[in-house]
Amino acid sequence: MPTLYGQMLEAEGSMNNVRLCVSAGEALPGDYINRWNDRFDLDILDGIGSTEMAHIFISNLPGDIHAGSSGKVVPGYEARIVSEEMTDVAPGEIGTLLVKGDSAAAFYWNKHQKTRQTIMGQWVNTGDKYYQDEQGYFYCAGRSDDMLKVGGIWVSPNEVESCLIKHPAVLECAVIGAPDENNLIKPMAFVVLKKPDQSATHMEAELQDFVKSSLALYKYPRWVRFLEELPKTATGKIKRFELRNMVYSQAA
Repeated sequence: MPTLYGQMLEAEGSMNNVRLCVSAGEALPGDYINRWNDRFDLDILDGIGSTEMAHIFISNLPGDIHAGSSGKVVPGYEARIVSEEMTDVAPGEIGTLLVKGDSAAAFYWNKHQKTRQTIMGQWVNTGDKYYQDEQGYFYCAGRSDDMLKVGGIWVSPNEVESCLIKHPAVLECAVIGAPDENNLIKPMAFVVLKKPDQSATHMEAELQDFVKSSLALYKYPRWVRFLEELPKTATGKIKRFELRNMVYSQAA
């Protein structure tokens, strides 16, 4: 869904007959929400749901939208953010998102081990890394297997992507971890430019400096690769595993 909004922002047309917009599937960059509202005078309600819960369980609401966040818990559900020891983390600290509600699945069909990993009594392990601010809004840091540890510090790919997408030359992007010459993991960005004929060498340095000016230095992408399009699923989610396979197959 975020991919669709990004493409529509670059296209001609109006939204005169639309009252409200929703987004889920992947975290929606706050810049998209602000640009969408400025252009169409419409709100986008970004949220998170899952097949296991059969419903969106955290969402922004009309009149209560915090760009860049997934919003607050939907009535009828409960959510926790826990550490690896399954203890609740402090506000602002990244942990694993657990959710509870009557719509939760009981188990996976013929997948005993997957059930044990995901269905934890009344709680469902979403596999997403989140943090919550003091006001109770939830912020996505990425899937557990997408998180990067750079110099011993967790880096959220979503944070770097949300920064890159603010650059006027960037149409869409994805950030993964890649090994440097010492086999240490560093951020790598895959970028689709609005104008593909722009100089890749010039744009790589410009985008790196752009991130450095907004985020901590260790979070900037050490490499920027430019693609005509990002690999996606039928529902528009970025296939990050294909990007990782691309990197590691070339390094082999």
